[in-house]
Amino acid sequence: MNKTIILAALVFFAAACGNTVDKQSELNSLKKQRDALNEKIKVIEDEMKAGGETADLKMTDVRVTEIANQPFNHFLEVQGKVDGEDNIAVSAQMAGVITAIYVKEGDAVKKGQVMAQIDNSVLKQQVESVRTQLSFATNIYNKQKSLWDKQIGSEVQYLTAKNNKESLEANLATLNDQLEMSKIKSPINGSVEEVNLKLGQMASPGMPAVRVVNFSSVKIVAEISEAYASKIKVGDKVIVSFPDFDTDIEAKIHFTSKYINPINRTFLTEIRLGASKVEYRANMMAVVKINDYSNPSTVVIPVSLVKESSTGKFVYLAKDENGKLLARRQIVSVGNTYNGMVEVTDGLAQGDKIITTGYNSLVEGQLIKVAK
Repeated sequence: MNKTIILAALVFFAAACGNTVDKQSELNSLKKQRDALNEKIKVIEDEMKAGGETADLKMTDVRVTEIANQPFNHFLEVQGKVDGEDNIAVSAQMAGVITAIYVKEGDAVKKGQVMAQIDNSVLKQQVESVRTQLSFATNIYNKQKSLWDKQIGSEVQYLTAKNNKESLEANLATLNDQLEMSKIKSPINGSVEEVNLKLGQMASPGMPAVRVVNFSSVKIVAEISEAYASKIKVGDKVIVSFPDFDTDIEAKIHFTSKYINPINRTFLTEIRLGASKVEYRANMMAVVKINDYSNPSTVVIPVSLVKESSTGKFVYLAKDENGKLLARRQIVSVGNTYNGMVEVTDGLAQGDKIITTGYNSLVEGQLIKVAK
């Protein structure tokens, strides 16, 4: 029995020793694998350290533009209309029936030219009657004067004859003035734009009869909100655009009204225009761009390049750091914006390289390369 127990113990001990040897071998193998992995990790960490924090970011193709100062102009755009320096709706000076019309639309007229005639037949009869009376009164006056000069007759007879003559002369002058008032005349040199008359129609004072426009001097009339009253001044530079003619004309403000329209809270502005290839027409629409702000030398960039975060507005610049080209955020302050461009008042300077393409997917410190 003792021999049996001793033999069993020896077998158990031998098995235990063999199992320990296998575990030690496995442990040694794992340690070798660990050392190999640590070596690889160290190599990668060294590479990352040499490349900086950006090594784990994807390199992005971008395009850059070097910043250079340039002029910046801001324009206030309003709608205006063409008008002649003289644009007159001529009306009759007296009531009466239209008996003749001497002009039509498009005719050129001179100052004082008769454009239409009002019935004056009764006036003509009165004129003839007064002329007959005046002729008789003049003869009586001449005879009385001749006698009075010879101290014959009474002074009362002489003065009565003189008064009758002068009274009829004044009456005749009044009737002649009325005859002239029966004619509708052009007050200026120009062209006929409207004829609102028909034969047999009753004309009356205050009713527009004929419109005469003089386009030898043309102006643009625009209404501007009172919010810009402090910015718009006589002499300000403007650009007048005619969309239908694809033409821009440079001019200056000639007049600004001191009166604010209480209905729409606007004030009137006039711009004189010189000769151009545009065939001006009354009430033709135009776009008036008024230069209300100018900076002769500043940083100007497309407004689309300016991004915004919780820290403020920023753009991306391309920075060369340790031989690597990185995207860096640059906080900026901006001023006026016009026509897709914005004035940068602080944060950028000449020579900075701003990223203009590929900036939407960038993050701070990302590796970039400039696309060819």
